[in-house]
Amino acid sequence: MADWNLPEERPASFDEHGWRIKIHPAEVKGAWHKKREWTQIVLLIVFLVLPWIRIGGEQALLLDVSRRQFEIFGLSLRAHNAPLLIFVLAIAGFGLFFVTAIWGRVWCGWACPQTVFVEAVYRRIERWVEGTAGERRSLQAAPWSVKKFLKKSIKWLAFLAVSLVITHSFLAYFVGTDVLAEMVRRAPAENWTSFLFIVISTGIILFDFGWFREQFCMIACPYGRFQSVLMDDQSMIVGYDEKRGEPRRGQVKPGDKQGDCVNCFRCVQVCPTGIDIRRGVQMECIACTACVDACDDVMTKMKRPTGLIRYSTLQELQATPDQQSKFKPGLHFAPRTIAYLAVITAAAIALTYFVSTQKDVDIQVLRGKGVPYQEITFEGQKAYLNQFFVEATNTSNEERRITVAIEDAPQGIAMMTSQTEFILRPGKTERIGFFIRFAQDTSKKDMEIELRFTDAKDPSLKIEKEIHLVGPLSRH
Repeated sequence: MADWNLPEERPASFDEHGWRIKIHPAEVKGAWHKKREWTQIVLLIVFLVLPWIRIGGEQALLLDVSRRQFEIFGLSLRAHNAPLLIFVLAIAGFGLFFVTAIWGRVWCGWACPQTVFVEAVYRRIERWVEGTAGERRSLQAAPWSVKKFLKKSIKWLAFLAVSLVITHSFLAYFVGTDVLAEMVRRAPAENWTSFLFIVISTGIILFDFGWFREQFCMIACPYGRFQSVLMDDQSMIVGYDEKRGEPRRGQVKPGDKQGDCVNCFRCVQVCPTGIDIRRGVQMECIACTACVDACDDVMTKMKRPTGLIRYSTLQELQATPDQQSKFKPGLHFAPRTIAYLAVITAAAIALTYFVSTQKDVDIQVLRGKGVPYQEITFEGQKAYLNQFFVEATNTSNEERRITVAIEDAPQGIAMMTSQTEFILRPGKTERIGFFIRFAQDTSKKDMEIELRFTDAKDPSLKIEKEIHLVGPLSRH
């Protein structure tokens, strides 16, 4: 029988020489496991199907950096809207801080793609092919044989197929589903960058989800490192009630009454990161609740109250049994949580304001560089030219046909351009140049004229820009 007493000087997944010991967590059933299964099914659908969902004709979530196009659940951002991403990132980042301060590592145990894919997909495949935790450990320790080779090959081929599906769905977030579908139908040589991305990403996912697993949470993921900074004594954790459980079976001194913990090590056997939750809050714990279901199952069989291991807070676990009811986990507002909520609210208000006030078409009129005006002869008389440029950006998802004209043009003033109408494609910026010609006598007075920009497809769009004409006697 395996010795489940874990070393205290190192993680359970490392041997005394620092080499990795593969963890084969036992399967567990229970109320929390069932809730996590349904949550994982929903999240798998979200992760894999979200890029294919359309909102207002656009991809629900698209982060196309190369084309500077960002679609975030109906919010369309283009290159000139890039600063607005600061607000989106602030909401997401401080939202995670707020959730951690209140509910602890609920993200790690319930919503992190690492946990969802490993637990709901890769471990499930592993159980189907190699059997229970005991059978997997026996297969791991057994010498190589035809049976072992076949089982390992089937498992890793299934892992590869799943990894390819995940990678392609992941790529769709950055290039768009339409572009991805076109790439799949073409030869790799036509899209070398994307093809190499698929190959490298598939290798990384296969390595991480198929083999590295809990080592990523313990070694590579920064979230576990700074969670202690975000949490306090009132933050929710998965914890062991030491006052009720100790002294556990096998550690009872003469004259003492045994606690409820029967020292069955079932909580250790089901832990996906290989820790003993009875040693207190640990960085490796992802709050997955597997130990909660395992312990509740044992307590039920022993006809003792469940909840020896449960969702709790340090404040509750450190309180006396008669005071614990006063410190049940729940929403609490410490200075840090109020600060996180304030930042989230401010960022949300700012994002809403800037999005609601942005125009479908943004137009800027810029004066040409160089000399302020040119002197010409027109129809035998002296006249002057001012050069301007129009920079027009279409922030909408529809093509625009923009017409430019001088509003109530005074006598002797005319626009000289090869195009008074231009097409603005969705999310694109166009730049056109033109001259304003005015007669000699016109230059003797202060001149301000208005340019009117209208959309041939949408008469309600009307933008007016005032410009100043510069001549030899102009004060501008």
